[in-house]
Amino acid sequence: MNLFKSAVIAAVLGVSITVIGCQTNGKELTQESPKVKFVVTDAMQTKFYDTHGNIIEEPEPGDPLYGQDAQYEGIRPLYTDNGDGTVTDDNTGLMWQQTPPKDKMTYDEAMEYVEKLELGGYTDWRLPTIKESFSLANLDGQLNVGDTNQSVPYIDSDYFDFFYDEGRPYTGSYWTSSVTRIPAENEYEEMEKNYGFNWADGHLKSYGDGYSLDGSTSGSSIPAGVRAVRGEEGVYGVNDFTDNRDGTITDQATGLMWSQKDSGAVNDDGTLRSEDDENFGLGRTWVDTLVWVQNMNAAQYLGYSDWRLPDAKELQSIVQYGISELPATDSDYFDLSRTDSYMWTSTTCGDFPDTALYFAFGKAYGINLMTGGVPAGQGPEGGEQMGPPPEDVNDPMENEVESFVTVDATVADFVDTHGPGAMRNDYKDVTGTATQAPALSRELWSKLYGEEYPYDFDPSDETTLFDLSASENAADYIVLYNYALLVRDAD
Repeated sequence: MNLFKSAVIAAVLGVSITVIGCQTNGKELTQESPKVKFVVTDAMQTKFYDTHGNIIEEPEPGDPLYGQDAQYEGIRPLYTDNGDGTVTDDNTGLMWQQTPPKDKMTYDEAMEYVEKLELGGYTDWRLPTIKESFSLANLDGQLNVGDTNQSVPYIDSDYFDFFYDEGRPYTGSYWTSSVTRIPAENEYEEMEKNYGFNWADGHLKSYGDGYSLDGSTSGSSIPAGVRAVRGEEGVYGVNDFTDNRDGTITDQATGLMWSQKDSGAVNDDGTLRSEDDENFGLGRTWVDTLVWVQNMNAAQYLGYSDWRLPDAKELQSIVQYGISELPATDSDYFDLSRTDSYMWTSTTCGDFPDTALYFAFGKAYGINLMTGGVPAGQGPEGGEQMGPPPEDVNDPMENEVESFVTVDATVADFVDTHGPGAMRNDYKDVTGTATQAPALSRELWSKLYGEEYPYDFDPSDETTLFDLSASENAADYIVLYNYALLVRDAD
């Protein structure tokens, strides 16, 4: 039987009326500006998986795999088709464009499009923030690049239209108004990158929008989709934290309570590690993290026994996009064991179910193809790509870099390719598919944290199936040991 998260906010919201005078074809319109609330709805994952990605029966308490996303059911998404090309999210109050344009646009084109858009009798459309966009995510999706008719988009297709790119079906990212603001450490990071959620393959990353961090034009905007939104701004995605002075933080905006410290600072018995403890800042695999959460409940950590590992939508709710310092959350409230860190979610990656999703609270590293890449077919072995899992010819992440591969990459070639707050995926365990962190992963660890790679490593074990030097998406597989924050419904 599922455990139910308490519904902390009423499902159906009222609408406040704001009179906006605007001219369209010489006629003044009176517009209703929807009142918005920061409601985090369920990630909608319905299946249970083992570490190899197989669908399994629902785990029982005490099972190492107990506590994954489908174990808990939160606030159900609730939409109204307004019959005029718009859809209202009855939980958040946001109104959305139902059918996006089929053609992709540059960032400037997208801004011009929403500025001119008149739909449903309204002209106050805009690009959503990344949190507003992700509020629509349905993480029970799955992409089949060989036959998109067998694919399930990562959005509720009963209410929202979505079109797969016929040539590259894995390219389904849509523009938002959220951009990276972390100071650049190299030429690559000087490019301003705009966050988008990919409704085709379930990735959340940032991409070049044609500008540099200083506001100048770089001319390198990617093409992406547009789905406009309207509604009160500066509400959805804005946290209202309260420090409870007991090691917990309550977000009054969402009704969620969080642990202030992450798992890198907490032992299995619930006691805290001091910073000079040799185990301080050590991460855990996804499976070990699920066990750790169960241990925290058994120990009544911080006085509670109903903690859970947050699902992807819950964890994203506390990411701070657009800040200029790491980690990418509010450091006035959260005390993370490492500045450049990565936090597990309870959500399995739909396209690669042997992996689980995590968010980069530090930089979302990947290979810099501007300096380390060559055109496909011109590298060693004819430029063979090795994006994991390499044996899967339908791997959308492998195809995503079909134009480039990297040759003889070093740890210096890692840059912040997709921005703090990007959602990535990593193997759930270090048994089976991948039992060793690749060499570049170990080197990056040392570079990030100023210490030798701390986990067991057997150089004679050659079961790792991929080489980080050959994939732009290497950031998805850098750290096999990540961290975790706990969440529960506030009383």
